[in-house]
Amino acid sequence: MKNKTTTIIFGFLIGIINGLLGAGGGMIAVPALKKLGMSQKDAHRNAVAVILPLSVLSAVLYILRGNVTVADTLIFIPGGLAGAYAGTIFLKKISPKWLAVIFGGFMVYSGVRLLFR
Repeated sequence: MKNKTTTIIFGFLIGIINGLLGAGGGMIAVPALKKLGMSQKDAHRNAVAVILPLSVLSAVLYILRGNVTVADTLIFIPGGLAGAYAGTIFLKKISPKWLAVIFGGFMVYSGVRLLFR
């Protein structure tokens, strides 16, 4: 990593976004990791590894505070696990260029959708 202070700041921002938006930290993590010198695919792989513990901590805090019940979330876990597995397979097969296009398109779509809600 290039600069320890920059890395800590990126980590802090990713944590805030993840806790606030619910795993939206990946939208910050991927560009941040690329800026720190990672390839497109490595940035995506590492973003998942960074987001996992942040998401677990956020979920536990929301559950402990009574904002979320475990029962409400259980219905999504099987599909999420299957999708995560499929994503790791697709990531191996897709070119870094197309990965960047898909990621950028998803970011634009998400932003436009949020603006017009």
